[in-house]
Amino acid sequence: MAAHSLGFFFLLLLILISMVMKTPAAAHGATRRSSTQNLDVRKHLKRLNKPAIKSIKSPDGDIIDCVHVTHQPAFDHPLMKNHTIQMRPEFHPEGLFSGSKVSSGSNAKQRSRPITQMWHSQGRCPEGTVPIRRTRKDDLLRASSLQNFGRKKRPTIPQPKSADPDFISQSGHQHAIAYVERDKYYGAKATMNVWEPRIQQPNEFSLSQIWILGGSFGEDLNSIEAGWQVSPDLYGDSNTRLFTYWTGDAYQATGCYNLLCSGFIQINNEIALGASIYPLSRFDAAQYDITILLWKDPKEGNWWMQFGNDYVLGYWPGFLFSYLSDSASMIEWGGEVVNSEADGQHTSTQMGSGHFPHEGFGKASYFKSILIVDGSNNLRVPKGIDTFTEQSSCYDVQIGNSDNWGTYFYYGGPGRNPNCP
Repeated sequence: MAAHSLGFFFLLLLILISMVMKTPAAAHGATRRSSTQNLDVRKHLKRLNKPAIKSIKSPDGDIIDCVHVTHQPAFDHPLMKNHTIQMRPEFHPEGLFSGSKVSSGSNAKQRSRPITQMWHSQGRCPEGTVPIRRTRKDDLLRASSLQNFGRKKRPTIPQPKSADPDFISQSGHQHAIAYVERDKYYGAKATMNVWEPRIQQPNEFSLSQIWILGGSFGEDLNSIEAGWQVSPDLYGDSNTRLFTYWTGDAYQATGCYNLLCSGFIQINNEIALGASIYPLSRFDAAQYDITILLWKDPKEGNWWMQFGNDYVLGYWPGFLFSYLSDSASMIEWGGEVVNSEADGQHTSTQMGSGHFPHEGFGKASYFKSILIVDGSNNLRVPKGIDTFTEQSSCYDVQIGNSDNWGTYFYYGGPGRNPNCP
């Protein structure tokens, strides 16, 4: 009996020794993986966050770095090594301020209000610099991978005339848009009111934007996009932010949001891409809107962006694109959301104000003063404008015309509701 107990004791001792010997190796492996990930994250942050001349802490928690204009991420691109920054466009579209009138109704709530960015309350960036929202470690860790950080998951663009319903329903993205096609376009302009839609899950987003599109909707789509968005996954909060996006290959290997990769060249020191917009529209109260103009410089071939009537932000060099190096074949204006369809139910992520178009001004979201830039570099009202939405019971769009607003439309909706289960 004593021998049996002694044997059992030695067996137990051997097992314990074996466990002790294995544990450090496993722990070492985990530590090594963690150390490698931390090193990769630090390298990526160093690539994105350029040395700042000045840094500004925004009330919303953002840090805005004032980076010398020649040190911004655009110049990481191999084709930018000898690029001379174009500090102003050679040409603006003719009739720049046409179509920008606001409602002249006697009710003060029907007048547009000025918009700024939250970080402005704490300071401004000096001349010769550009404001860049600092990327944090947590921002990178929320991404599915470092390579995917700052990129859209494809596909996100609808095909109004030739859409395969199965393709659309599987894409996980839904839209309520107005669009024009079957011509050559050299830019677009619109004024849109700005809201803070509620997002159901962090991996979903809601945005309102202008799309400048060239090529097919397969592997070679060229797209330039600008507007406002709420994206907890990208920014770590539910603030409404100004954003841009571009891709030269249908969201595969090129392009990104804002300045999160080389591409867009910013020249303006007052507006930060990715920064919070303030104030915002409120239901049945004051409405705040922004105006965005995108256009192709007919001399240099670069695609420019203007915010409001005062801020020319910068440009996408023409060499980033294949089809858009000539012209766009389609323009879209409107809203987009991600519908993750958890548990087979439609998302309750809101588009725009979260209210349907028929509710009208002060309640629904809108685009007004819709214009395109033609081959003569003139701003004009688009011909043959159509609308598109996958599920009008979830998000809808209604177009109209008036003397004050020109061509306009209301759009959006609540997502899941009794008619959109």
